[in-house]
Amino acid sequence: MQERSKTRVGSVEYLAAGEDYFARRGLRRYAGVWSLWALGVGAVISGDFFGWNYGLGVGGFGGLILATGIVALMYIGLCYSIAEMTSALPHTGGAYSFSRTAMGPWGGFMTGLAENIEYILTPAVIVVGIGGYMGSVFNDLFGVEIPAPVWWLIFYMIFVGLNIIGIEVTFKFSIFITLLALVILLVFWIGAIPYFSWDTALNIDPEAGNSRFLPFGWTGVAQALPFAIWFYLAIEQLPLASEESQNPTRDMPKALLWGILTLIIASFLTLFLNAGIAPGSAVVGQSEEPLFLAFQTIFGSGVGASALTLVAVAGLVASFHTIIYAYGRSIYSLSRSGYFPRWLSLTLPDRKTPHVALITGAVIGYCVALLIEFGEVWFGADVPVGAVLLNMAVFGAFIAYIMQTIAFIRLRKRFPSIERPYISPLGITGALTATVIAAVALIFMFLNPEYRVGIYGCILWFVGGLLYFAFKARKGLIYSPEENFAVTNTPQ
Repeated sequence: MQERSKTRVGSVEYLAAGEDYFARRGLRRYAGVWSLWALGVGAVISGDFFGWNYGLGVGGFGGLILATGIVALMYIGLCYSIAEMTSALPHTGGAYSFSRTAMGPWGGFMTGLAENIEYILTPAVIVVGIGGYMGSVFNDLFGVEIPAPVWWLIFYMIFVGLNIIGIEVTFKFSIFITLLALVILLVFWIGAIPYFSWDTALNIDPEAGNSRFLPFGWTGVAQALPFAIWFYLAIEQLPLASEESQNPTRDMPKALLWGILTLIIASFLTLFLNAGIAPGSAVVGQSEEPLFLAFQTIFGSGVGASALTLVAVAGLVASFHTIIYAYGRSIYSLSRSGYFPRWLSLTLPDRKTPHVALITGAVIGYCVALLIEFGEVWFGADVPVGAVLLNMAVFGAFIAYIMQTIAFIRLRKRFPSIERPYISPLGITGALTATVIAAVALIFMFLNPEYRVGIYGCILWFVGGLLYFAFKARKGLIYSPEENFAVTNTPQ
């Protein structure tokens, strides 16, 4: 883009961008309400296959149940708030757009950066789970051991490619794979019911003075919060599809609220039934493939269980595929507005997909996974890479949640006249509840010393992004739809 004269607005400066700039960064509308529901549920459904179970190891069965209830309450408040905001601000920027209008460019960038950390790292967490499942299945069926990083690379290449092909393929595959994942979970839930046992669920030996229900006491509940969030993490990505939705003001709230209801039901069924059948919470809490253990209990070892587990990878694939979509749009929207280097927002002329953003996010996520996998010097050989990555992704998520709920409150107070096709029935009370839970959970993340290095890495990422914005990006922003709305609607 040829740079023209700059316009100063507060602490930032804007460059004028011609029609050619946006023509090279176009998107295509396609998604209806069920496509959006599948995008939201699909982004999260891997949480029922992998990740949540680490909460058993730090909180026990009861600790994780309580943590999941608390986190579900937070997400209800968050989703109702987002449903209202996205109906009023239907831009691809999503969370960044909400905070940009409510709290200015610094608040918008901080929110967008936190969400960007979440969405780049979450697929890295999921692909580690895929590698664990695929490694177990291939070893069980064929006696072949393929290194986990090879599996990671294979799946990144396949699903980044699928997202680049086009929006129609992306959403059609999202619907298919999400429904398949739910069917697999349904088979598991039904098959597990006869094997459920409270003794198996409570088979973690309690620390002195604690019960089997809460073997690590209330501290365990606090430490289980980041893992409980895995049942719901990324449902909030839906607003990123606003400019590719046929009717975002009508369909986005419906998809969000039906999506969170689906996920709450699935989360408690999975927690109870996977922890409550052999080998039980003690083993499941340390496994990289908890559902594989469950299928072995239900169907026995051998080809049957392995085949079912291979199909169960669909749950991880659903989230992997849809969150690749999310980080692509997150990078795209921040880049289109000038917060990230503008070349990251280029889209393919015929397919209208942000191919540069999709590839860049994959490279970063893969490299972070490799760093942790082979970083025994910093992390220790016994620290599971998936759990470390999970905590890093959740750290970014909590910051984004706090910023979004604060944005909701500020929008209610500062912009009461903005048209809101959907109004949250929980209002400011729901947003405040979500804010408090997210803030407390963020603090509790530092309780587990094994995962602090990963969190510190996120903090450095965050600081680096803010420095880039302070010294470069804020001097060359673009009047994207998000920025134009925020500037023209700012009250004097």
